[in-house]
Amino acid sequence: MHQHIFYYFYQKYNSMRYLICLLFFGFMIALSSCRKDFETVTSSGNLGFSKDTVYLDTVFTNIGSSTYTLKVYNRSDDDINIPSIRLGRPDSKYRMMIDGLTGLDEDNNGVGDGRIFNNVELLAKDSMYVFIETTANIADANPDDFLYTDDIVFNSSNGAQKVNLVTLIRDAYFLFPKKDVNGIKENLLLGTDENGGEVRINGFELDENDPVNGNEYIFNNTKPYVVYGYAGVPNGRTLTINPGARVHFHASSGIVVQPGATLNINGGVSTNPDNPQQNEVIFEGDRLEPLYEDIPGQWGTIWLRQGSINNSIKHLTLKNATVGLLVENCPLELKNTQIYNSANYGVLARAASIYGENNVINLAGQASLACSIGGSYEFRHCTFNNNWASPNQVAVLISNYEEQADGSNVTGPLTQARFYNSIIYDSNNIGLFLDKINDETIPFSVDMQNCLVKFRDSGTSLSGKPIYNFIRNQENGNIKNKDPKFFDANANKLNIDDTSEAFTKGSLSFLVPLDILGNVRTSNPPDMGAYQSAPFPE
Repeated sequence: MHQHIFYYFYQKYNSMRYLICLLFFGFMIALSSCRKDFETVTSSGNLGFSKDTVYLDTVFTNIGSSTYTLKVYNRSDDDINIPSIRLGRPDSKYRMMIDGLTGLDEDNNGVGDGRIFNNVELLAKDSMYVFIETTANIADANPDDFLYTDDIVFNSSNGAQKVNLVTLIRDAYFLFPKKDVNGIKENLLLGTDENGGEVRINGFELDENDPVNGNEYIFNNTKPYVVYGYAGVPNGRTLTINPGARVHFHASSGIVVQPGATLNINGGVSTNPDNPQQNEVIFEGDRLEPLYEDIPGQWGTIWLRQGSINNSIKHLTLKNATVGLLVENCPLELKNTQIYNSANYGVLARAASIYGENNVINLAGQASLACSIGGSYEFRHCTFNNNWASPNQVAVLISNYEEQADGSNVTGPLTQARFYNSIIYDSNNIGLFLDKINDETIPFSVDMQNCLVKFRDSGTSLSGKPIYNFIRNQENGNIKNKDPKFFDANANKLNIDDTSEAFTKGSLSFLVPLDILGNVRTSNPPDMGAYQSAPFPE
C-alpha cells in the first residue's frame, strides 16, 4: 500500500517538474523574441529600389488613385537605420505607408499623414515595401502637361536618395446627387410600389442651368463626365451626347431615361487614322488604371424605361457595365455600337422595339443579347458573340415570357425577331437559345436569313426541337457551326478576313452599305457581321 502511494506521488512530482521546465523554456523563448539583439548603423545612402520613378496611372481630379508599390533593398551586410523617409513637398498630395505605419506629421506628433517616417530600420540583405497613393486636384498639376509630381526622399549619412512620383490628372464635369439646406441628399423617383409607396434610387435629375457644369442635357467632348448615382432624364427632356464625348460611371451608377424622355447618343466615325475612336462616344467606369481596362460590372446600366420615346444610339462603345443597355417596352434605334464585358447582359430588352445594324456585342455573364417578354426586333449586319468563361452563357436569348420571383410568368407577344446577314457565335455549343412559353396564343415569330450560327444541339435538351429546324437545315442561306475566325474574340476584336466562313455569305437584300467603321461593303454578296473583311493585321 505504501509503495503504491509513493509511486503515485513520484509520478505527480515528475509531471510537475516536466510542466515547470516547459513553462521556463517558454518564458525564455518569449523573452528572447522581445529582445532587440541587433545594432543598426546609419544608412550610407546605398539603398536599392525596384524602380527609379513610380508612375501612378491617370486619375480624375480629387478622386483617389489605386495603391502602387515601391520595393526598397538593403544589399549591405549591416542592419541599417534610415534617418528619415519623407515626401519632397511639405503639402504633398501623395501618401505613403511603410511597414503598416503612416508615419508622422510635420510636428512629429504621430498623427500619421503618410508624409514623414523617422528612423526606419531595415535588416541586412532585406527589403521593405513602400505603398503609395494620391488624391490631387487639377489645380495642383502642371498647367502645361497636367502632371503632378513629387519625390520620395531617403535621407542618409551621405546625403539623400530620391525616387520620383508622377501622376497625370484629368479634369472633368462631375455629376452627382446634391444635398438640400437640411443636408438631405437628392434621389431619383422611379414610381410607386404595389402599396402606393414611392420607389427611389440613389440618383438625381440633370440640370439645364447647373452653376458649375452648365447645361447638363448636352454632353460635349471638351472634358470627360464622371457620374455618381443615376443621372435622370425627366419627362419631356432629351439628353444629347455629342461625338467624342467620354462618360465615366462610378460603381452602381448609370443613366435613367424616364417615361416621356429621350436619349440621343450621336457619336460618329473617326476621320483620324491615328485616333480611331476620336468621334466615338465611350461609356465606361471611372477607374482609369490599366488594371480596370476589362473588368466587368464596374458600374450599373443605361436604363431606357417604359414610355421613353425616340431613343437613338449611334457609334457608342460601352464597356464593363453590369447590364449594358436595359430597354423596357420602348423604341430604340441602335447603330454602329459596341458593347463589351457586361457582368450580366450586353443588351437586356423587355417587350422592346429595337432596330439595329452594325452592332457588336461580346462577353457577357448570361447573354450578349437577351430579348425577353416578347417585343419586336430586327438586326442587320450584327455580330453577337460570347466568350464568357461559363458553361451557361449564350450569345443570343429570345423569349416571349419572363419568370418572376414568385414562380409566375409575365408574357408578351414576340411579333418579330429578325436577324439578317449577322453572326451569332460563342465559346459554348449553343449560340442561340429560343425560349418559347407553352401557350400557342402568345406569338413567337423568329426569322433568320444569311446568318452564321453556332448550334451544336446533339446530346442536349434542345435536340430534336422543331423550333430550331431552320438552323439545323441551314435554310435561307444560314450557316451552322462554321468558325467565323474572329481576329481575337477574347480581346473584343471581332473583325474577319477573307478566310472567314462569313466572308461573302450575306445577302444584298439586307445590305447596310457601310460597316461599323464606315468602310464600304464592296463584296457581292456582302460579308456577314458588322465588319467588312480586311487582311489580318501583321
